[in-house]
Amino acid sequence: MKKVFAIVLAMAMVFALSATAFADGAFKIGSSGPLTGGAAIYGNAVMNAARIAIDEVNAEGGMQFEFQAQDDEADSGDKAINAYNTLLDWGMQVMIGTVTSGSGITVSAQAAEDRMFMLTPSGSSVDMIDGKDNVFQVCFTDPNQGVGSADYMAENFAGAKVAVIYRNDDAYSQGIRDTFVKEAEAKGVEVVYEGTFTNDTATDFSVQLTDAQAAGADMLFLPIYYQPASVILSQANQMGYAPTVFGVDGMDGILTLENFDTSLAEGVMLLTPFSADADDARTQAFVAEYQNRYGEVPNQFAADGYDAVYIVKAALEAAGCTPDMSFEDICEALVAVMPTITVDGITGQGMTWAASGEVSKAPMAVVIRDGAYVTP
Repeated sequence: MKKVFAIVLAMAMVFALSATAFADGAFKIGSSGPLTGGAAIYGNAVMNAARIAIDEVNAEGGMQFEFQAQDDEADSGDKAINAYNTLLDWGMQVMIGTVTSGSGITVSAQAAEDRMFMLTPSGSSVDMIDGKDNVFQVCFTDPNQGVGSADYMAENFAGAKVAVIYRNDDAYSQGIRDTFVKEAEAKGVEVVYEGTFTNDTATDFSVQLTDAQAAGADMLFLPIYYQPASVILSQANQMGYAPTVFGVDGMDGILTLENFDTSLAEGVMLLTPFSADADDARTQAFVAEYQNRYGEVPNQFAADGYDAVYIVKAALEAAGCTPDMSFEDICEALVAVMPTITVDGITGQGMTWAASGEVSKAPMAVVIRDGAYVTP
């Protein structure tokens, strides 16, 4: 009996020691995004969801993560680099970020030089990954969104006359517009008008809307973020102009925009990899937990952030990485395994990655009905 007790005690001590060692040896995961400012809805959604996923991973008792988020205010200059450097000083070993493309283009160039592995949840510009073997995406690239939108219109809105309004000083908006127009021409989608704006002129779209209406456009394609989109919807309504509106993932967030009449978004369509009303158990559990913690329905950016944590976990496991490795060694190991893994997430089943960093998964269309995103 004493011998059995001694064996059990020894096993318990070994388990306790190994658990303590693992807890002391957690991977340090850093992220940066806009936590304040006009794009804060995106950054906070990613960080909130990432924390849910990290808590779930840590509760499993195996691999452990520490997490820190920094505010880059969606800046493409010093604020983005300062946020990245703060995470480096903290000891970041893997980066889930950045959230937006503008800051991501800047940070990814520095991370490529440093050999820091980056997995961006929602930075969709190809400039983030182009020529950088250490940067991968959870979201669709801008070109994919443009192509997917044109293909969907060709299949579901044959004969539509499309007006495009895009922001020409934003890599995200310009990139989607470029591929959309090219694919629309190839698929026979008629673009009858194109109007542009800049960040400084995003308060008055009367000229663009008047011209679109005069051109006979019965569909508006808006490859832009939700803030200017809300202005366009409001001003179109004031004019009595009621085209079908088709957006991209940056439109996600319009339903929670303060002081916006969400009835104006009724019928707006967009392509997205995530719908909060999906009936699979994992999505339902995530949505319920997000609502319980933060009091709101998660958007697509939150879903991307949640999946990003599990993608990093899968890659670390596949590469056999340990928390005592340098971030440079971890980077090389993850670069090698990313094109070999397959991950099931809430933004896509069977997600895979090309060596270029681009994800492969299928988009879905959602439409706003009664103040919620639903599948058509």
